Amino acid sequence: MTGRDTGVRHGSPQSGGRRWVGAAVPRREDPRLLRGRGRFIDDVQLSGMLHAGFVRSTVAHGRILDIDLSAVRAVEGVVAAYTAEDLDLGDIVALLDRPPEEFAPTAMPVLAKEKVRFVGEPVAVVIARDPYSVEDGIEAAAVTFEPIGAIVSEETAFAADAPLVHEEAPGNVLLDVSMFDTPGVDTAFEAAESGPGCVVEVVTRSGRQNALPLETRGVVASWDDRDDQLLVQTCTQVPHQVRTVLARSLRVPERTVRVTVPDMGGGFGQKCVVGREEIAVAAAARKLDRPVKWIEDRREALTAAFLAREQRYRTRAAFDAEGRITALDVDVVCDMGAYSCYPFTAGIEPLMASAEMPSVYRVPAYRVRGRAITSNKAPTAPYRGVSRPQYVMAMERVMERAARELGIDPVEIRRRNVITEFPYTGVNGVTYDPGTYRESLDLAEAALREEGWYEFRERAAAEGRHIGIGYCCFSERTGYGSDAFAKRKMQVVPGFDVSEIRMDTTGAVVVTSGTMNHGQSHETTLAQIAADRLGLELDKVKLRQGDTERIAYGWGTFASRSVTIGGSAVSVAAGRLGELLCTIAAHLLKTRPDNVRLDGDGGVVQIDDPSRRVPFEDIAEVAYLRSHLLPKGVEPTLTATASFDVAGDGTFSNATHAVVVEADPGTGRIGILRYACVEDCGVVIHPQVVDGQCRGGIAQGIAGALFEEVTYADNGEPSAASFIDYLVPTATEIPDITVTHLETPCAFTESGAKGAGEGGTIGAPAAVLNAINDALRHTGVELDTTPVHPQTVLAALDAAREQPVRA
Repeated sequence: MTGRDTGVRHGSPQSGGRRWVGAAVPRREDPRLLRGRGRFIDDVQLSGMLHAGFVRSTVAHGRILDIDLSAVRAVEGVVAAYTAEDLDLGDIVALLDRPPEEFAPTAMPVLAKEKVRFVGEPVAVVIARDPYSVEDGIEAAAVTFEPIGAIVSEETAFAADAPLVHEEAPGNVLLDVSMFDTPGVDTAFEAAESGPGCVVEVVTRSGRQNALPLETRGVVASWDDRDDQLLVQTCTQVPHQVRTVLARSLRVPERTVRVTVPDMGGGFGQKCVVGREEIAVAAAARKLDRPVKWIEDRREALTAAFLAREQRYRTRAAFDAEGRITALDVDVVCDMGAYSCYPFTAGIEPLMASAEMPSVYRVPAYRVRGRAITSNKAPTAPYRGVSRPQYVMAMERVMERAARELGIDPVEIRRRNVITEFPYTGVNGVTYDPGTYRESLDLAEAALREEGWYEFRERAAAEGRHIGIGYCCFSERTGYGSDAFAKRKMQVVPGFDVSEIRMDTTGAVVVTSGTMNHGQSHETTLAQIAADRLGLELDKVKLRQGDTERIAYGWGTFASRSVTIGGSAVSVAAGRLGELLCTIAAHLLKTRPDNVRLDGDGGVVQIDDPSRRVPFEDIAEVAYLRSHLLPKGVEPTLTATASFDVAGDGTFSNATHAVVVEADPGTGRIGILRYACVEDCGVVIHPQVVDGQCRGGIAQGIAGALFEEVTYADNGEPSAASFIDYLVPTATEIPDITVTHLETPCAFTESGAKGAGEGGTIGAPAAVLNAINDALRHTGVELDTTPVHPQTVLAALDAAREQPVRA
């Protein structure tokens, strides 16, 4: 399905089609940011401001025998140093409403108390007049630990004599859920094993990664006793959740805490959970009655910030002789690190994978077990894609393996299995709304064939070169509403968003949104939605976000919810304001309310006499300055508020990625020669922004496929403390990426848009891995783990030389 939906939603009085949605207008954020006029957290300077830093654990797992800060307090410039006992803060606790045999709740102290659970865990906070004195103070701290054996892998976590990371988590398991075991699984496997079909089993693994936003975490907290309020300025994706947890931890009324967010240099999910450092800094500011700033350095960001991705999938799939999947049996283990993150808990990754594992394919029978284990590593938070890059990679490797076993072309086997009739309710109980799964696959393949890459691959093979072609066909569930999150049994259930729109006397509007921009151009895209709904010029719309006092409530930005839910709330609020404007205009024109409409040009026109119209500024003047002329019962204000939630299972964007790589058997290096993305995120609000989301996401996906990984020594020491050890791709390693848009309008959102924030990252690891395996198809090598480093390729080639080459 293609083409844009141009209908007006929810009875808007505007009759014309959109003017702004779909246009690549100049992004409103760019002039400020590109000229260095942005205001980020480290730009905040307050009179009398102090600086904070953290004494962090040097052992991965151990009991705290003593914390001696006497030498710290003697350091010149140090103002204070606090332990957990000094601050007496409540713990951060994320909960699921599940029985004890399924979920083990654990508490994350703001500062470690009796025990430390990963290298880098904060045990004390040092406050000084300048950052240099902070570092001197940290070095003066004397902390004595009694080391305990470290849990650094699935094998060590499940070992019979393994020490427990948390006493309340037996077997080091935080979550153990078998969400689906539908009838027919065993029968399907028996039939495939004894009949003409096949059974394939693939074990896939993904390395631990850092979301790596350009701007590290940071906070500036200040206490104002005149207002009896703690102002916390921080770079977070979820300001209202920070306010709630901070107030509870400090044991103060929520009204006494205000959280604001300046410009933010990326988040990617790492900043959509509540961190302990911002709470400790806020507590110190309140205790000292002085502003306090903490800016995370890059070493802390790499070792102590929230990480992601480390997962293992054992996937068995049964296929019939025609290559159609008949059953799926999956075991998922996600290493969640030392603590559950708030509010999503340690269940965020295994629950996501279990619920959505079938991906874009028709799976008649399904069994899955999902486990979250705890380990002595920095805790896990959602990172762009949240398990979908991993379960998509597992499914796509299954498709590749079955295609080989059955002698079917890899693209053809996908065609035989993708969902083509909508709406489709899967074996997982999820209903998929209309998409272009088959169409995107066909277009991606056609692009590579028409460009001659298949012929190039064969010519190169004759020359001894290793060229491979790989695909990934997937969906991206977006617009998770309260119903979808409630199915996970989270005690805190995200979902809705709230928007207020207010017109001033000039006819311009200020729009608030509970979403939080950290690079997605909300100031432009949400303004486009509001301007279209009201028929305003774009420069007459101003967006406000990131202030818990100005925005009633909001769940922030994650899971591609900003346009789908936040944008829909903006649209509904604008529609309600439009109705109010029409009511007042009808009264001024002395006609019926049903005889007027927004004229799409900043005013209201009389339908049966288009020569009669009232500009918005005239309506606003009456509403505010001459309110005695308002119709009876209409209040003297031009404000409208709306909330929006998506019922049911949300909406699904989809895409196919097609990749051509070359593997160098001498060096093990993988070079990407071609990358094509065909995506469908519904109605495209701003093509340039969506292109940027796709390309940026693909770059992060390539990073996970080929470069980025945090590993740990047996004692729990992390390998990557700088960019010397944590390999980040540069522009040299990221290829040109073509993006082709399909548009299947969403019926559940106001604009017809679906989310676009995570798709690039979801598809890239599987597409690149499949291309690598195709490049090495004649060597006997098959790789199912990411990242694929050059040394990985060389080791696999060496091992394969000792084995018979597979035909």
